Amino acid sequence: MVRHKIIVNPISGRGEGKADIPRAEELLRTLGIPFDLVCTEGPMHAVSLARAAAAEGYGVVAAMGGDGTANEVLNGLMQVQPSGEGRAAMGIIAVGRGNDFAHGIGVPHGLETSCRVLAAGRRRRIDVGKVRGGLFPDGRFFGNGIGVGFDAVVGLEAAKLTWLSGFPSYLVAALKTIFLYYRAPLLRIRYDGGVLEQPCLMVSVMNGRRMGGAFHMAPQSKLDDGLFTVCLGGQVSRLGIFFLIPRFLRGDQAGHPAIRFFNTARLEIRAVRGTFAAHADGETLCTEGNSIAAEILPQAIEVVCGGKD
Repeated sequence: MVRHKIIVNPISGRGEGKADIPRAEELLRTLGIPFDLVCTEGPMHAVSLARAAAAEGYGVVAAMGGDGTANEVLNGLMQVQPSGEGRAAMGIIAVGRGNDFAHGIGVPHGLETSCRVLAAGRRRRIDVGKVRGGLFPDGRFFGNGIGVGFDAVVGLEAAKLTWLSGFPSYLVAALKTIFLYYRAPLLRIRYDGGVLEQPCLMVSVMNGRRMGGAFHMAPQSKLDDGLFTVCLGGQVSRLGIFFLIPRFLRGDQAGHPAIRFFNTARLEIRAVRGTFAAHADGETLCTEGNSIAAEILPQAIEVVCGGKD
C-alpha cells in the first residue's frame, strides 16, 4: 500500500483546516488510505515537511489547505528531485479559500470529495513553473500561475478581508482594486515569440486555467503541454475594468481589444516605467517590483488527480 503524508495548514480557510482534522482522519481511515498527518507551524514549514516526507519514502505527499499550502508542498517536492532522495507524487485535500491549483488537476473543493480523489489514486504528470525575482531571486516553483499587476493587487486586498472567505473575498477585492490600481505601468515582455512593450494593467502567466476561485484567466491552458498561456490586459478605463470582470468570470475575454493571449515556455517581465505587484500561486513575489523571469519545466511532477484533465 502507498504511504501518504498529509501536511495540514491549520489556519487555512480561516481556521477550517484545524477544525477539519478529526473528520479528515476518519475519512482517510474509512477509505483505507495509510497515512501520517502533521500540521505546519508557520510560513514555509510545509516546504521542509514535504522534503522530509519524500526523503523518508512516502509515495504521496498531500497538502491539506489552500493554494498557499499546495504551493509550499510543491516546492518541497521539487527541491528534493535533483538529489534523487525521493519521487513522491503530490496530492491535495482542498479545504482552503481559492483552491485554483486543485481545480486545475480535477480535485474538487471539499474534504470528503478531495479524500475520495486521493483514495482513487489516479495520477498524471504535469508541468511546473519556476519564477525568479522579487523575494525569490533564486527561484520559486509554482503549479497554477503568476499574476502581475491588477490580479496580484486583488490577492493582496482579498487577504485583508478577514470578514469574507472564498470567492466572495476575491470579488469584493476586485471591485475595490478598480479604484486602487488603474494606471498601467509600461512593461517590456520578452518571450519565445519576441518582445512586447506596452502599458499592462495585468499579465497572467498561466500553467492552470483559473485564479481567485472563479476568474478564468486562461480557459484553454493545458497543464502538460510544456507551455505557459499568457493573458495580457492592456490599459483600459476604470469603467472598462468593471465590465471586463464578468468576462473573466465567464472566461470569454478573448476578442476584447485590450486582451491578448500567447503561449511561451519562458518569459521575462521588466518595468520600463512604474513598478508592479506579483504573486505565484497566490504567494507574494513582490509589491513594487521591476523584474521577474519564469520558465516552464515540462511534466516535472506527478500529481494525484481527479477524473477530468
